[in-house]
Amino acid sequence: MDYLNHPFSSKRNTVFSKKGMVATSQPLAAQAGVEIMKKGGNAIDAAIATAAALTVLEPTSNGIGGDAFALVWVKGELHGLNASGPSPNALTIEAVKGLGHDKMPVHGLVPVTVPGVPAAWAELSRKFGKLSLLEALQPAISYAEEGYPLTPILGKYWQKGYANFKKSFTAKEFEGWFETFAPGGKAPAIGEVWKSPGHADTLRKIGESDARDFYEGTIADKIDAFMQEHGGFLRKEDLASYQPEWVDPISTTYKGHEVWEIPPNGQGMVAQMALNIFSQLDAPEWQSANTLHQQIEAMKLAYTDGQAFITEQKDMPVSAEHLLSEEYAKKRADLLGDTAIEPVPYELPAGGTVYLATADEEGNMVSFIQSNYMGFGSGIVIPGTGIGLQNRGADFSLDENHPNVLKPGKKTFHTIIPGFLTKDGNAVGPFGVMGGYMQPQGHFQVVVNTLDYLLNPQAALDMPRWQWVGGKKIHVEPEFPNYLVQALQRKGHDMEVLTDGGSFGRGQIIWRNPETGVLAGGTESRTDGAVAAW
Repeated sequence: MDYLNHPFSSKRNTVFSKKGMVATSQPLAAQAGVEIMKKGGNAIDAAIATAAALTVLEPTSNGIGGDAFALVWVKGELHGLNASGPSPNALTIEAVKGLGHDKMPVHGLVPVTVPGVPAAWAELSRKFGKLSLLEALQPAISYAEEGYPLTPILGKYWQKGYANFKKSFTAKEFEGWFETFAPGGKAPAIGEVWKSPGHADTLRKIGESDARDFYEGTIADKIDAFMQEHGGFLRKEDLASYQPEWVDPISTTYKGHEVWEIPPNGQGMVAQMALNIFSQLDAPEWQSANTLHQQIEAMKLAYTDGQAFITEQKDMPVSAEHLLSEEYAKKRADLLGDTAIEPVPYELPAGGTVYLATADEEGNMVSFIQSNYMGFGSGIVIPGTGIGLQNRGADFSLDENHPNVLKPGKKTFHTIIPGFLTKDGNAVGPFGVMGGYMQPQGHFQVVVNTLDYLLNPQAALDMPRWQWVGGKKIHVEPEFPNYLVQALQRKGHDMEVLTDGGSFGRGQIIWRNPETGVLAGGTESRTDGAVAAW
């Protein structure tokens, strides 16, 4: 496992520790997780503490009203938790079209689905935690009550969100967002202290009730009343009937390692499909135009198929097993040549997210991701609670023939995905790259950087990234070598160098040496990332 100690790192050094580690996009949240471990908690308690803190410390990307997924390694076994919520029972195609929409709106009351985040925390605590849920939420409660100063990247996206919302969020149902996130009529500035007492109260009630207050009690009553008053679809009955689901993670083998993802409705298998296609091609060379061309072409085919077919498994027109099969990989690889192609979906056979990784000295490890979607989510905040509701319903199709067609009580195609790496039955560790449709592309590039090029966690994250955005269009970061941009253009790719790296995802990695138990962590240089070590 040379990637555990490869010396190269371009922006910052890999962090090593023995007793515990938390890697995430906000320094105070990472410290919250380690604080919980020092108080007797394990990696699962630390993940809950960090995730809850992030709803306060990075509300531009996630919140209490979002969804979550987790991969949890405990006692030599990997467990998967799908805590994505379904559409409300009253949300139908007819109802949406009756409001004048020909496709699902992005913001407002319509795309709000049942939040899974509080239930995810409670379920992880119940099954694997050592501390109570309320103890794990205490750092987040303190930050919400006492306030904290905004970090640079957080402040940047907060200001951007406020500027956009001020123009478009003019209806009465959006007033709660401005009261919560723009107190005094403006967004808080970088270094300015922001606090949210309502957020603290909600977190405390979630902790005291193991999240049942959110789904069945006073919080559920407030959500229901707000939705009825403003014409939304979510009801207390939708909340009360919700339970997160334990699922069997899915894997593919790449370079002698198992790459694990959550099964559909998540898009994690897109990364696995791309790795399978790429493995059918020539052995990669370090940062050559030919290798990058093959990576891009493999990813665009996998992503095109993912967007065409992934939804809840029972509604998929082709099985996950087939899309991860060697037969599928070979057929898709056969299409690839020396120049860029326009991808079309596979011919079916007949018949604003936060990511965190935690690890402890007992060997427990967690890959956890939660999101409100598209930054601040729907723009709907339940007044006085700090609860910003997600807009996951925006990904539903109103086309009756599409696999991801809107139905009451259905879970939509989901962008947020945690990843995990194992080898020979041993945990290597959790990894993830947040950022909408960049996520499987980030997973793919991190795995290749690690297993093909043997880069350590920090170096694997620091490598300049590319992103396929449709057709032959490829975005690359400002640091992407110009000679490679020109070489890929000659192969038919429509290349664009962006001046801002914000759309290329924000990742975290923790690898564990199976012989010594030493943890090696990397964090995202594209945000306010931090690795807290113990």
